[in-house]
Amino acid sequence: MPNLPAAKFAIGQLVKHRLFPFRRVIFDVDPIFNNTEEWWQSIPEEVRPRKDQPFYHLLAENDETEYVAYVSEQNLLVDETGEPVRHPQVREYFESFDPRRKSYRPRGRRSH
Repeated sequence: MPNLPAAKFAIGQLVKHRLFPFRRVIFDVDPIFNNTEEWWQSIPEEVRPRKDQPFYHLLAENDETEYVAYVSEQNLLVDETGEPVRHPQVREYFESFDPRRKSYRPRGRRSH
């Protein structure tokens, strides 16, 4: 099995985009790119991320809306504001927000 890159960010951590004005909370991580080739090709070539890095599933928000995003590690920075996100799906993935740690506590794994 090949060595996979270690994720720099953790589930529940608040992050922001390096280029665009939106904030997010991480709810899942792929060790390398795991989306469609069509999705990847839709990103302008001059800002298209490498596939050999962690990609994060995020509950994201900007001033107008909330949405789910998929973003490469190279495009994320730590969000130091300490403000919780308002995304309506936060309660599906997280138990609570810890303002001291500036992160969310993930819900326990559910088994079927």
